[in-house]
Amino acid sequence: MIAAFLLLLAASAYGATPAPTTSTVATAIDSDSRQTRDELITLLRHYPPQLGMVLKLDPTLLSNQSYLANYPALATFVTQHADVVHNPAFYLETIYAPADRDLEPPSMRTWRLIIGDFGGFLVFLIITGVLIWMVKTLIEQRRWNRLSNVQTEVHSKLLDRFTSNEELLAYIKTPAGRRFFESAPFPLEAGPRPMSAPVGRIFWSLQAGLVMIAIGIGFDLVSMRVPGSASDGLYGIGVVALLVGVALVLSAIIFYALSRRFGLWQPPAVTAAPNGD
Repeated sequence: MIAAFLLLLAASAYGATPAPTTSTVATAIDSDSRQTRDELITLLRHYPPQLGMVLKLDPTLLSNQSYLANYPALATFVTQHADVVHNPAFYLETIYAPADRDLEPPSMRTWRLIIGDFGGFLVFLIITGVLIWMVKTLIEQRRWNRLSNVQTEVHSKLLDRFTSNEELLAYIKTPAGRRFFESAPFPLEAGPRPMSAPVGRIFWSLQAGLVMIAIGIGFDLVSMRVPGSASDGLYGIGVVALLVGVALVLSAIIFYALSRRFGLWQPPAVTAAPNGD
């Protein structure tokens, strides 16, 4: 009876343990393969980078014992994991080789070249703009210092001509003296005065919008001459640039209308002739 009871317990325990399914076995094998690949990549990092490139270009070297004799640890690893020799493309997948660039589609190569050229041109524009801003700031600073020194010298010479405080106070009370002593430093900008805020914003938005529209049309025209999937990317960039340009032009028109509506738009003042005509 005791033996029968033990057999019954063993049978019930065996029936309660589920048999491994095919998906579970496949997952375990895949996990082991990925772990083996990670161990191989870690091992190759202890050698020069050229070793991984050579093995990916010529996977038959994994079974060449004379070649692997120069790398004892790698030879031992390959011996312990024979699947590396049978499936080198999977285990050397993350190793970069110069030949990989030749395998990419022409459209991707064209797209990569366009992105690289655009990035280089953008960096050039940024560096050039910074240099121009620095030179302009230095020139304006020197010009301001020179004009400030001239104004200080003029004030000093004029004050030296007065012999008493009464003459100075009398000169200050005159309109010419009041304007002279309350005058601001000389302006840095030579030439016409800058535009007011509404006018400047409207013109900048309009100019930027027209430039973006031209860029969008250019990208769309170029996309017609580029074969493959790269034309889709160029066309997408062109459409985005075109929409941004249209939005900027519309914003300039709306801002002009609002400026006229709220009285922010001021027409240029008409300067009268010296003779009163």
